[in-house]
Amino acid sequence: MSSDAVHDQSSPAPHSAQAFAAPTTAAAVAATRTSSPVVLYLVGAVAVVALVGSGMLWQRLSSIQEQLARQSADSGTQAIEARTMARDAQDVARDSAARISVMEARVGEVALQRTQLEELIQGMSRTRDETLVVDIDAAIRMAQQQALLTGSPEPLVAALRSAAQRIERTAQPRLTPVQHAIERDLEGLSRLAVTDTAGLLTRLDDLLRSVDDLRLLNAVATPGAWKNNRASAAPQPSPEPDAALSPTDWAWWQAWGARGWDVVREEAYDLVRVSRIDQPEAVLLSPDQGFFLRENLKLTLLNARLGVLARQFDAARADLTTASNAIGKYFDPASRRTQQAQAQLLQIQSHLKNNEPPSLDETLAALATAAAGR
Repeated sequence: MSSDAVHDQSSPAPHSAQAFAAPTTAAAVAATRTSSPVVLYLVGAVAVVALVGSGMLWQRLSSIQEQLARQSADSGTQAIEARTMARDAQDVARDSAARISVMEARVGEVALQRTQLEELIQGMSRTRDETLVVDIDAAIRMAQQQALLTGSPEPLVAALRSAAQRIERTAQPRLTPVQHAIERDLEGLSRLAVTDTAGLLTRLDDLLRSVDDLRLLNAVATPGAWKNNRASAAPQPSPEPDAALSPTDWAWWQAWGARGWDVVREEAYDLVRVSRIDQPEAVLLSPDQGFFLRENLKLTLLNARLGVLARQFDAARADLTTASNAIGKYFDPASRRTQQAQAQLLQIQSHLKNNEPPSLDETLAALATAAAGR
């Protein structure tokens, strides 16, 4: 303090402010000296706190480092495991890709086999349908021939029903038109009248047997023929003479005269007969020609009979027309047998017109369309 005073005394103060600063500095120094232990304590406390904080931070950092080391080790282990799993996944992926390629190849083979199998099945189905169509067509045509031979539609009905059942069992849409055609033909056959072939043949046989009994147009009347016709035409016969009458009575002579006149007239009619003939050829027939005429008529009727048996109705109808013309031209139209023969011929012709053979054009056309694959 003396030194400071000495210093102050020896050095002049240039300004008045320096004189006032000296007491202030002294007070600060005194204050500093009084507060230095507290500061030291504070600094020591701060240092201790800092050391404690540094220790705690160091411990915290050590734990963090250990945790980071553990996490790093775990991460390394997981990375190793991940790499291992990745390699395994790659191996599995390669195996899967190989298996997928193998499966794709097998799927391609299966698809090819399926396509081939479908084609084979379709081919077999088409072959089966074609075989079915051919069988039905052959059965129906055979039934037609049997119907023509027997004159009965029963074979056709049986064949069509069997064909409809077979088509229904197959359940093929392409055969549906054939089934509809068969049903329509069955309806037509159900409305068709059955031809009485046996009855027609019986009538033709009776007509053949009656040809020899037909009377020619130029035939001379046999004795007694006019008598029979006269007896059938006259309602009252000639009076017979009464046995009680005597030859002297006029009635007796009248009865005998009437009987004599009848006898003379009958004999005259037996000798002379007058008739009208419009066909000159019928008049000029000799007995030999009459025989051959009857035989030709029989042959014509036999041809008609064969036509009925063969179901050739047009030929049979033509033969019956020829026979009817021959009977009307060369035989006596007034004869009862001739009239019966003409009536029988007309009946036979009417039956032939009403009983035509059944036709199955619709079914056959449908079968042909199905066989062609349209």
